Amino acid sequence: MNHGTAGVKVISILGEDYSIKAPAGEEQTLLDAALMLKAALADTKKKYPTLIGDRLLVLAAMNLCSQQIEMKKQHQQELERYQEQVSATVETIAKTINQG
Repeated sequence: MNHGTAGVKVISILGEDYSIKAPAGEEQTLLDAALMLKAALADTKKKYPTLIGDRLLVLAAMNLCSQQIEMKKQHQQELERYQEQVSATVETIAKTINQG
C-alpha cells in the first residue's frame, strides 16, 4: 500500500537539526509550524534574553499554547454571538409569520 511519499525535512531549532518526516501533502504545514516556532522562540528570547535551551523552548511553547487557547475562546464567543443573532432573526421572522 502506497500512501504517497513522505518527505523528510531537516528543521533547525536553536542550533539543533531535527529530521522530521512529514506525511504526504503536509510538508508545507511542517515548514510553517517550524517558522511559527522559530518566531515564538525569537519573541521569547527578546523578552527573556537570559533563557537558553530547554527553558527557552518550553516558555515559547507555553506562549504558543496560550495563544491557541485564547483563539479558541474568541472563536467560541464569536460562534455564540452569531448563533444569538440567528436565533433573534428567526424569532423576528416567526413573529412576523404568526401575525400574518
